[in-house]
Amino acid sequence: MKKTTLILGCGDIGMVLGRELLAAGHRVIGARRSVAPLEGSGIEPLPLDLNDEEALAALPDADYVVYILSADRFDEAAYRAAYLDGLKAVLQVYEGRDTAPKRLLFVSSTSVYGQKEGELVDEETQAESAGFAGALMREAEQALRASPLPGTTVRFSGIYGPGRDRLIRQVLEGRIAPATPPMYSNRIHRDDCAGVLAHLIGLDAQGESLEELYLASDCAPEPLYEVMAWLAGQLKVEPTEVIQAPLRKRSSKRCDNTRLRETGYVFRYPSYREGYAQVMKEGGFLPEPV
Repeated sequence: MKKTTLILGCGDIGMVLGRELLAAGHRVIGARRSVAPLEGSGIEPLPLDLNDEEALAALPDADYVVYILSADRFDEAAYRAAYLDGLKAVLQVYEGRDTAPKRLLFVSSTSVYGQKEGELVDEETQAESAGFAGALMREAEQALRASPLPGTTVRFSGIYGPGRDRLIRQVLEGRIAPATPPMYSNRIHRDDCAGVLAHLIGLDAQGESLEELYLASDCAPEPLYEVMAWLAGQLKVEPTEVIQAPLRKRSSKRCDNTRLRETGYVFRYPSYREGYAQVMKEGGFLPEPV
């Protein structure tokens, strides 16, 4: 029988995921506040405001529920509403159903980690971020773990891809991170975000057992300076300004994706080089050949 997947927060990543699941034979329902972008995609649109209790109660039954909501601004109230309160409300709805989902996947973030010295982190590493964003994500993860519903959390590192090109634009402005001390950064291409989620759903549908937690980051954690210097070389830009102030507040860690790769997932963009090459080409950032 055809599986039904409900994507809550069907934005950029959700639409790519939806297309992949449709190609795999799923029925896909995409819930979001404005459903106009789903027109013609093959994804069934479902207008949804998580603050609307009646709309929540009327959520359709589904084999898989993927929670990819994002906060509409970077403050504690918005994060609490989008991640912790929203997920708890959805869990409550489905915990009360006669037909529960086979699995709920929650998209979290590597912001849950507070490491600042370039430490290697994985699913077993203590996640004790001091910031409100990481702390609320961690609370949401714990809510899923405490639920009787089968659940899997996927922690994405810094997401980039078409339209997510802030680093490229900084380099084009002549800005670069300091070379010392090394400030490690981690990233994952948008298409790999969708690919990881589709992969895990596929494994579960085949009867494979999933872990409660996966860290999803590409295979090349690198100092931010190295990434930006490589971009500058590709863009033929000479850096003129070192970014200082914001970096002092950043975490610095190296994400280990071994558990995810051991499930058989193969990264489409295993490092920033392949991924940013695609983004620069698609976005028209590369200089014309002489």
